[in-house]
Amino acid sequence: MKTSKTALNLTEGRPVKLILLFAIPVFLGNLFQICYSLVDTKIVGRILGETALAAVGSVSVLYTLLTGFFNGLSLGFSVLTARFYGSGEEARLKENVAGSIVLGFSTAAVIITAVAILIRPILTLLNVPPEQMEMALSYITLLVWGMFVTLAYNLCANTLRAIGDSLTPLIFLVIAALTNVALDYLFILGFGMGVRGAAVATLLSQTLSVVLCLIRIRQGFPILHLSREHFALSKDRVLSLYQSGLSMGLMSSLVNFGTLVLQSGINQLGTDIIVAHTAARKVCEIWGLPVSVLGSSMATYCGQNYGAGRYDRIRQGMKSVLILGAVWDGIVFILAHTVSPWLIRFITSSDNEEIIYWGTTYLRVDMSFLIVTMFIVILRNCMQGFGDYKTPILSSFIELVGKLVFTFVFVRMFGYWGIIWTEPVVWFLMVIPLAVMTLRNPVIKDRS
Repeated sequence: MKTSKTALNLTEGRPVKLILLFAIPVFLGNLFQICYSLVDTKIVGRILGETALAAVGSVSVLYTLLTGFFNGLSLGFSVLTARFYGSGEEARLKENVAGSIVLGFSTAAVIITAVAILIRPILTLLNVPPEQMEMALSYITLLVWGMFVTLAYNLCANTLRAIGDSLTPLIFLVIAALTNVALDYLFILGFGMGVRGAAVATLLSQTLSVVLCLIRIRQGFPILHLSREHFALSKDRVLSLYQSGLSMGLMSSLVNFGTLVLQSGINQLGTDIIVAHTAARKVCEIWGLPVSVLGSSMATYCGQNYGAGRYDRIRQGMKSVLILGAVWDGIVFILAHTVSPWLIRFITSSDNEEIIYWGTTYLRVDMSFLIVTMFIVILRNCMQGFGDYKTPILSSFIELVGKLVFTFVFVRMFGYWGIIWTEPVVWFLMVIPLAVMTLRNPVIKDRS
């Protein structure tokens, strides 16, 4: 099959080298994507103050929930694309890409419309403080409707990664991130648009990345050029796409919905706690990024090798990535116990000792257990790649139930300490079914 020179065939060559070559551009791309949010947080806090920052932080988890679902949906679709690429079935690959577009936007239309209609009751359920409600509503409403753009980018990026090209999405994300910084200052400081300006800047930047991706696909990836006949979806194609896409989308949604539930508890603890937690979560996103990227890279790697029947390479890749993840977790442990106060102060642009203390405490406790999340992320993405869709959802459901219990019971008893200890305890429960079912999977057990 003819592809661009930037595409990698993950079924041939040394596994750890290929995984790193694939993962590094994905890591840099995700880092710049986080910078969208981090720049918004920094500028909002410095220019508009702590109340505006709390308003953004109080609803950012809803944005993360939707973004995570649509990224998971498109990633699940792309796992099938990776399998067809690995097996050399070009016609089925194109049908899969066409089906991803149709089902992706159809699903988005239903979910986005429902959330937009119910946005005010949702914010009320999140316990957004009354003095922050209008700012939060203005910010999140734009981002909800902009989810169509977010989905479009994720479809483009994950499809390119499925055929081994992780470099193209990186290049366009860098351009978009730089554009986002400039537009933040233009709309917030120059035009005085407040938190709404941060949302507009994010959406325009994402739109630019989508346009650039489409141009690049048209010019350099003939394997992704589609004709009308590719959009004639069969019932089997729809079922297989939704089985994979909804599995990863729901897995992400259950995780993020649990975080959403936690946020409703955090929003009752006052502005200082909201700001501290918002800043700490930004740091967690960055420190957890290498593990997250290794996980998503393994979904593509396992997908291509599963399609090619190279189970031995799947096992080799998993071992290498788990070792790499453990090394990174050791580095994060050191960082969490040394530079956390400085990072919280930098992100919030605040010298409020209450904010610094709680943000630092959250990082030092939760990041001490990052190695557990590493196993969770790697194992469930590998399982998606070689066709186990049920176990990752079960693990994510355990997380949701655990966060519900902690929010409605322990947060009321212990305040923010209940939040801090929720995730480590839940992580240990989540990893159990993943470890057991991975070891039982025929792909892993086969030693031939």
